[in-house]
Amino acid sequence: MNAEELKRRTKKFGLAVIKLVESLPSSQTARVIGNQLLRSALSVGANYRAACRARSKADFISKVGITIEEADESQHWLEMLGEAGLVPQDKLEQLAKEADELVAILTASAKTARENLSGRTQAK
Repeated sequence: MNAEELKRRTKKFGLAVIKLVESLPSSQTARVIGNQLLRSALSVGANYRAACRARSKADFISKVGITIEEADESQHWLEMLGEAGLVPQDKLEQLAKEADELVAILTASAKTARENLSGRTQAK
């Protein structure tokens, strides 16, 4: 998957979370969890875009690390919505799967970047 495809995918994830949050019940708990989920999910795409504009491999690795944290946090809030009974599990499955896949893709990307950075450092 190239950078442009991943940008589109993280944006699509954010848009899907917006739709989910808009459909939440109007309880205080749903509002708090929804706001947290919205912040973390929208940060995935924004932080990945920032990583793509990184000034160095080290900067890229750092920014992708933040992106991974935000995707993982999104997973947490999706789990909380389901386990609190605010959203049926079947309605969360696709989003939870996508968050998990994004974490895996981004983690692999960070690992490759670290290997490339350490390989270049050792070659000097």
